[in-house]
Amino acid sequence: MTDRVLVARLDSVGDVLLAGPAVRAVAADQPAGVVMLCGPQGAPAAELLPGVADVIVWDCPWITAPAPPVTGAHLDALVSAVRDAGIREAVILTSFHQSPLPLAMLLRLAGVERITGASTDYPGSLLDVRLKPGEDFPEDQPEAERALGIAAAGGYQLPDDDDGRLLVRDVPDMSHLVGEGPYVVLHPGAAVPARAWPALHHAALAELLIGAGYRVVVTGGPRERELTATVARPDGIDLGGQTDLRGMAGVLAHASAVVTGNTGPAHLAAAVGTPVVSLFSPVVPAIRWAPYRVPVELLGDQNAPCRQTRARDCPVPGHPCLADVAPEDAFAAVERLISGVSSLNSKRVSRRETRPV
Repeated sequence: MTDRVLVARLDSVGDVLLAGPAVRAVAADQPAGVVMLCGPQGAPAAELLPGVADVIVWDCPWITAPAPPVTGAHLDALVSAVRDAGIREAVILTSFHQSPLPLAMLLRLAGVERITGASTDYPGSLLDVRLKPGEDFPEDQPEAERALGIAAAGGYQLPDDDDGRLLVRDVPDMSHLVGEGPYVVLHPGAAVPARAWPALHHAALAELLIGAGYRVVVTGGPRERELTATVARPDGIDLGGQTDLRGMAGVLAHASAVVTGNTGPAHLAAAVGTPVVSLFSPVVPAIRWAPYRVPVELLGDQNAPCRQTRARDCPVPGHPCLADVAPEDAFAAVERLISGVSSLNSKRVSRRETRPV
């Protein structure tokens, strides 16, 4: 197959999910779908995006932490994969702190003829369509809208019947794991410690919810089984290590609300239309990375000293931006969302029965 378009987003699950509307904009002009270039962390999310036909996985030395070594063989592997995929054009999606230029150079070596990206630095011949952040578009906007703006500069627009929400496809029925009746999901894990609410706070919230008559489902990856067991305790449903990303989408899709940090599952919940209590560490700006276009309760001190540091480990003793959020505060936020009253994004994709059993 030749003359294909590639969309690149090289970092995490959440970032790839937020790229979804931009991917659909490009795919609307590509009947066979687009090729998506992702890192190993983001690839499972790319497999869920409508409009993605193929995924190239490459561990990027200037994005991944810890980074792989820069070797000729590693760079050649990307160049060969892109060339073999018949890519004629690429749209590079980046956040405000990332440059598209290193990737653009490798794509040129792979024979890509037209490249679109947003770059503060002079791109020379590396970009055919260049947006200047802060001039051509504002930086303080949701990440999904930034990506849509880059795609639009390349000539790609969403169809009129696409409202631009996050979406995933092929969401499975997970009732064999969660049982029947409404439930609330707690996802206590986070990719980096600076974005994690304390485990015992999650456990206390689970007790409050169960005591009030809610069923509680606790999700997490294979390496988080001890954490999910601590939170679920005897009366919660512990799904630690029991779902892949697609299965987690199915669990989140039928939840009344999800409680999690600013991490991938928050965006996965948004992609299936489920309200989110977002325990949001201000190490990155909420205006850019809060759950997109679903009802949200944003908890956490957004003016804390760690604000916009992008720290992986909290630089403030005691992690006060999140540790000071009491379980009772999160419980009240869950109840507000379930009752249909939220502090952000009041519109909902769909309504369903959410009363506790």
